[in-house]
Amino acid sequence: MNYKNLLVELKERIAVIKINRPDKLNALNRETLEEIQSAIISLNESEDIFVIILTGAGEKAFVAGADIKELNALDVISAKAFSEFGQSVFNLIENSEKPVIAAVNGFALGGGCELALACHIRIASENAKFGQPEVNLGIIPGYGGTQRLPRLINSGRAMEMILTGDMISSSEALRIGLVNGVYPLNELLNKAEEMALKIASKSQQAVRFSIKAVNSADEVSCKSGQHYEASLFSLCCGTEDFIEGTSAFLEKRKPDFKNR
Repeated sequence: MNYKNLLVELKERIAVIKINRPDKLNALNRETLEEIQSAIISLNESEDIFVIILTGAGEKAFVAGADIKELNALDVISAKAFSEFGQSVFNLIENSEKPVIAAVNGFALGGGCELALACHIRIASENAKFGQPEVNLGIIPGYGGTQRLPRLINSGRAMEMILTGDMISSSEALRIGLVNGVYPLNELLNKAEEMALKIASKSQQAVRFSIKAVNSADEVSCKSGQHYEASLFSLCCGTEDFIEGTSAFLEKRKPDFKNR
């Protein structure tokens, strides 16, 4: 896969997507969003890739926001299409059947914070900063930030971040549950790959169904969610992986999942 603004590395059932616009602090323009969309679709179709890691090039930024030059050209009509396209790309990530881990290596501001929010798991470097500073530009988050942030952390804290536009540190992001872990910058990608390999060693049928079940929690009532969970649980019990996993446990050996 060849892209202008992305570097994609494939290794040992893992794909690492690196947003590569370091001179722009990896800001998201339309072209980059289209390439992310293409890469996620392609990797979801690959039988050799089980987990995707998303990170930024350089040591300063994961994604420092949207491309302000593109933003400045928007009017009421084009702005809606601009927002809806970004939302569609991030929805694609959120609903990816392959888990997506955000390795946030610096600034994750505006669209960058929203990109991290769309991933299934987030870890960060010690120098990472998170924020939704759109109010400083006279706008609001437009790529799903007003919806995902209050679902991930409490609504009052999300409201504070969005209304003040203030940045928070990686340690604060960990404290409020925005990220799962914080590591030295030079260890971040290795930690992401360790987690990805652990996930890749599991039954990918179960991983895929788990993503579907957890994602449904924001969409339906608890009762409906439990009904959906039971349906997915029953589907798992009809797979070869279920037989292998339970047999391996009883036989006190490591399972050899075939993802069938």
